[in-house]
Amino acid sequence: MSRIPAFKVAAMHVAPVFMDTPATIEKTCSLIAEAARHGARLVAFAETYVSYFPVWSALRAPIHNHEFFNRAAASAIRVDGPEMAAVRAAARKAGVVVSLGFNEGTDASVGCIWNSNVLVGADGTILNHHRKLVPTFWEKLVWANGDGAGLRVCETELGRVGMLICGENTNPLARFTLIAQGEQVHIANFPPVWPAKDPGASGRYDLESATRIRCGAHAVEGKLFNIVVSSFMDAAMRDALAKGEAEVARILDDSPRGVSMVLGPDGEPVSQVARDAETILYADIDLARCVELKQIHDLAGYYNRFDIFKLTVDRSANRPVRFEGDGEPSAAAGADASIPAPAGATPQAAR
Repeated sequence: MSRIPAFKVAAMHVAPVFMDTPATIEKTCSLIAEAARHGARLVAFAETYVSYFPVWSALRAPIHNHEFFNRAAASAIRVDGPEMAAVRAAARKAGVVVSLGFNEGTDASVGCIWNSNVLVGADGTILNHHRKLVPTFWEKLVWANGDGAGLRVCETELGRVGMLICGENTNPLARFTLIAQGEQVHIANFPPVWPAKDPGASGRYDLESATRIRCGAHAVEGKLFNIVVSSFMDAAMRDALAKGEAEVARILDDSPRGVSMVLGPDGEPVSQVARDAETILYADIDLARCVELKQIHDLAGYYNRFDIFKLTVDRSANRPVRFEGDGEPSAAAGADASIPAPAGATPQAAR
């Protein structure tokens, strides 16, 4: 029987340099190196860590947010661009697997932005590139819909790794798609703060509880480890969003903060819970713990009825236009350069 991996992971409960992509990339590479020095072999960053989460859409009417959107579009990066190349080099130098959330732009449009994530192998190769399927609530004012091309689990030296972005972790079909590919380590990334409603109103949204419920459910159902990672809103981000407006500052100060934790295959935490300060959250995980629990419920195996339930997933990448017969090397417009995948992996080439 082959050895089942046990290793240390690092969840980066840290703040980006808000809307400053070069500085955030520099911080990202430094944190990768620091985590590796502390023995981490998998490093996970939060939703759109590079380099902003568009909280402004929850704070003011859209007609007042054009300045933020213009800056957002200008600071979005390409999956095959120099910023991502620097992160890949940092992963390769440190010899660690890295999951990174980022705002992705495209040559097809100066104003199209996706909420994206890449999984980078320890050799610096991009193993998977995922775009959030559906932006949540007021996020629709900034991000475009993604596609199913990144709904993949990647074979790594640390086991089979998959990820979903924020509210996707509430989608049972998206989650089962990963479970059915033998997922052993899941990465669930989230924002630093979530104003679902005015925090002074009744029925306050408990973000920590909601995160624990949805991520614990996936851990239990998949019998896997779930690395839950949110970023942190520092004073610079808070002040940039508030712009001196007391009412906006009140909403930001009183809205629930994102939390980070690592959950075991029984849904219970195997780490501390980070919320109110920047920190690198470390946890030791042993994938051997996943085996025994499969005897009880194995949704990808015997504890299912595939003759009754059938799920079809379209993993084609959406494109704005497709050309035929013009001699172009690529049939699709708006596609980024393809990044080769390592032999033996199940990667998604960059799009």
